[in-house]
Amino acid sequence: MTTTDRIPAPSSSPIDRPELSEPVRRVADQLAQMGHTCPPRWLDVAARTAQEAADALGVELGQIAKSVIFRRRADERAVLVVTSGDRRVDERKVAAHAGPIGRADAAFVKARTGFSIGGVAPVAHREPPVVLIDRELFRFDRVWAAAGHPNAVFPLSPADLVRLSGQAPVLDVVAEAAPATRPVRPASPCVNLCRMDPATGWCEGCRRTLDEIAAWSSMDAVRREAVWQQFPARSGLGAGVFPDEN
Repeated sequence: MTTTDRIPAPSSSPIDRPELSEPVRRVADQLAQMGHTCPPRWLDVAARTAQEAADALGVELGQIAKSVIFRRRADERAVLVVTSGDRRVDERKVAAHAGPIGRADAAFVKARTGFSIGGVAPVAHREPPVVLIDRELFRFDRVWAAAGHPNAVFPLSPADLVRLSGQAPVLDVVAEAAPATRPVRPASPCVNLCRMDPATGWCEGCRRTLDEIAAWSSMDAVRREAVWQQFPARSGLGAGVFPDEN
């Protein structure tokens, strides 16, 4: 599934400032050398988090390609996971592909990548990292990545990211989303006997019809939920009374 980009916020503009820091120039130079036609853009507000970047650009949180750095214990090499902004990296999954890893502090990130936290780009690292790309990024046609500074970003497609990273593998590296919890339904006041309202054809207590009462014990969860959804309207007060699960 792909998502159409919203138009970037007017607070972003092409970078043409000679006073920009060396990390941003390094990113811009490598993008140009590799034939990427979308150069870095400058945000008028710093975007140190994926949410701040999404807000500044006017795009979905998942369209922010955030760079997460880990330290590989075997050789102290940086492991770069480029993940979707609305996902959380699962360190166990990363370790399954890259070997045992540990957290990287600010000094390690700066020494290995040449970038400060909040501006780590997926390209132009001081030392080549092990790169893993989150498959969740492929939900979108276009994503945005940091370009060496909290105010600098650049757009690219997920396929561009694979190419620019030297054909890094696209993997499942994020934590599973928590399953949706089903609302707790209050018990029916009709324990053994329903009193039917002849005007509506519903029980005065649980708001079920005779057919629904008769079929309730054989209904699966999906069918019961469909009936439940009608109870607020039947109550006339927006707060229905719900039969229990049994």
